[in-house]
Amino acid sequence: MAGAIIENMSTKKLVILGFFILVFQILSVMVGAFIALRNDFSQFLHFPIAPSPTSQIHSFDEPLAKIVDANDIVFAVHLPLPDTEMSPWFQYMLAVLQFDIAFKMINPIDDVIVTIDARLAHRDDLKSEWSTKFHSVEQRPLKCTFEVAKTYENEGRFYQCDPVPFMELGSVAHKYFLINLRLPVNDTVNVGIGDIKDVHVVGIHQNGGFTKVWISMKTVFTPWISMETVWYWHRISLMARPPVLLEKVIVALGISMTFLNVPVEWLSLGFEWTWMLLYEDVQQGVFYSALFCFWIIFCGEHLMDQSRRNRLSAYWWQLGLVVFGSSVLLIFDLSERGAHLTNPFYSVWASETGTRVAITFIIVAGISVCLYFLSLCVMVRCVFRNIGGKMQQLPAMPEAKRRHYKGIIFRFKFLMLVTLACAAMTVIFFILNQVSEGHWHWGDFTLQAHSAFVTGVYGMWNLYVSTIMFLYAPSHKFNKQSQETQLTLEEQGPTETYRITGKVAEE
Repeated sequence: MAGAIIENMSTKKLVILGFFILVFQILSVMVGAFIALRNDFSQFLHFPIAPSPTSQIHSFDEPLAKIVDANDIVFAVHLPLPDTEMSPWFQYMLAVLQFDIAFKMINPIDDVIVTIDARLAHRDDLKSEWSTKFHSVEQRPLKCTFEVAKTYENEGRFYQCDPVPFMELGSVAHKYFLINLRLPVNDTVNVGIGDIKDVHVVGIHQNGGFTKVWISMKTVFTPWISMETVWYWHRISLMARPPVLLEKVIVALGISMTFLNVPVEWLSLGFEWTWMLLYEDVQQGVFYSALFCFWIIFCGEHLMDQSRRNRLSAYWWQLGLVVFGSSVLLIFDLSERGAHLTNPFYSVWASETGTRVAITFIIVAGISVCLYFLSLCVMVRCVFRNIGGKMQQLPAMPEAKRRHYKGIIFRFKFLMLVTLACAAMTVIFFILNQVSEGHWHWGDFTLQAHSAFVTGVYGMWNLYVSTIMFLYAPSHKFNKQSQETQLTLEEQGPTETYRITGKVAEE
């Protein structure tokens, strides 16, 4: 009977294939851990405070600062540090504000709202005039604590204030940037924000080395996966029977992987595409949806009997939940990064309501993917129990046939366990990607755990999709045209395991 490569490939060749997959997986992790640190953190150069275009002060303690109206004071911040340049390889730039606020008995603060008049300008050489790119007036919650008693003896000590999210720029297409901040004051605006001594801007951008490794990986995987998808569909089209649902879903998975792999970042190096962050989120969203749908159908097709399988409508509620969840996350993403296309200073975290909504989305998304993974584990357990019914029939079979079926079932079970491992890593990556990014510091040695995890999971996805398409492609060792026609349409399928599980489910 005709079968897939996973059933007809020799054990020796499968071991060699597994070894090469493991080597590629290790390399994917290593390039992220030791070569491509993902994010750079830097405190940008703080220019003197300028009460007017023709005068500058370096501190509020200077005499000039004491006679200047607060509405005329502008904080100027130059990006990047002296003798350095920004680069399109940085891909994006985030900025947070850190306020230095001194305690005074006559001007104490609690949790307040600070209003910021912000401008962003750019230029590409040190002699050109600054070109204003964005201007916006934003509000941010300012949360500060005073760790000692609020007494006259402690006047002048600084509050401990939380960093304030300030800006997210989706493209770093210019060499130099200038941020101007003004804190307007009137009877209702910026009242009770305390004695501000200084404002610091901390910038975060993607490391250029990580971008080069990331684009290189995409450039390698794009032709690999795309050509393998075409090859897989060509092998399926040579069959005498029409493709079954599982084979169609595998093709869809290959297409979504190719969509995620396309290295559009190469073009973003030469164009000011502020929508790149949003586009990358859409890429990941499409792949997540395809991958989660594939796992549901992959397990489900090995659970249903012949009369129910091979119909997409049998999975309508599971697939509907995946599509609904993806749509909700897309809407949330559009509300944040979509707004950044015209206003990089906008933040959904700027209000208490927005913060609660954002946190709720993150928590619900994390719980949902965890529940999905648990349900997938239950489905895999049911598949193994389904196969166990066939295993009970093996002792009655001839020796050669029994050994053949044992080998097929072992290979399938191993692939299912690999699928579970891939699903677990995907769920962990999804949650970590939603919650935070950061370093792990071990003594004097810094390991960028998030970079290693990003490149490792990305490599794992490509290797998993490539392996599925290769192992489930029809084998060339049999004359499919003559032998597949001996089966009825309901009995036909990509693998022997696929066919026998349908029979056991019916029994």
